[in-house]
Amino acid sequence: MIKVVLIGSGNVAQHLVEAFAKTKEIEVMQVFSRRKETSIPLLDSNKITTDFNDLVKADIYIIAVSDDAISKVSSQLPFGNRLVVHTSGSVPIDSLDNKNRKGIFYPLQTFTKGKEIDFSQIPICLESENKTDFDVLEKVAQSISNTVFKSNEKQRKALHISAVFVNNFVNEMYRIGNEICEENKVPFEILKPLILETVNKVMTLSPSAAQTGPAKRNDIQTIEAHLDFLSNENHTKIYKILTQSIQNYGKEL
Repeated sequence: MIKVVLIGSGNVAQHLVEAFAKTKEIEVMQVFSRRKETSIPLLDSNKITTDFNDLVKADIYIIAVSDDAISKVSSQLPFGNRLVVHTSGSVPIDSLDNKNRKGIFYPLQTFTKGKEIDFSQIPICLESENKTDFDVLEKVAQSISNTVFKSNEKQRKALHISAVFVNNFVNEMYRIGNEICEENKVPFEILKPLILETVNKVMTLSPSAAQTGPAKRNDIQTIEAHLDFLSNENHTKIYKILTQSIQNYGKEL
């Protein structure tokens, strides 16, 4: 059984605790949290510590904190020559303190508190400085996920940037769509079947093949009508940028 300590108690850490609880290969020895009142489902309260000096010995320490805090947290760990990894898609492996062996354990998914998720469907990207540590990371990842990917820093960064486009930016489009619906007193729920079909299409088609709409068809009158209708300057700017991006696809600029 591989012994794991999680450094952090946010969304990623809590989802990892839940995922590890479902496998016999992993034992969560402890969770570090800066807040004394932290409560983590499926974990005994006596396994939660707020003191780095109280961290128990484990096979792997997974830092699951904000990107900006990773370097500082890794430097505060009071031990050396142990396997320490972080879960970020954008932070370099070199951000981890040199006193310990380094790695990456990056689950490529969006995590929301209270929203259940099937970890077996989440791709996990791994990096390490040596093969022995990679083997440990791989065993941990394979115990909870069906898709484990060995990545380098450039590939991980490309995946993270792509994820921002297909997740964060797309969700911002949903927010704007919802805002326009609310302003005009129509329910956003009417758009949900369209959202689902759009997602389903890219499961079988390339995004470029799945593209439709006035920009794709170059329906100038419709585009101008939409721009005339929009009253929010920010919405107008985004509409123009995305329209131009669709129209310019495949053309030499």
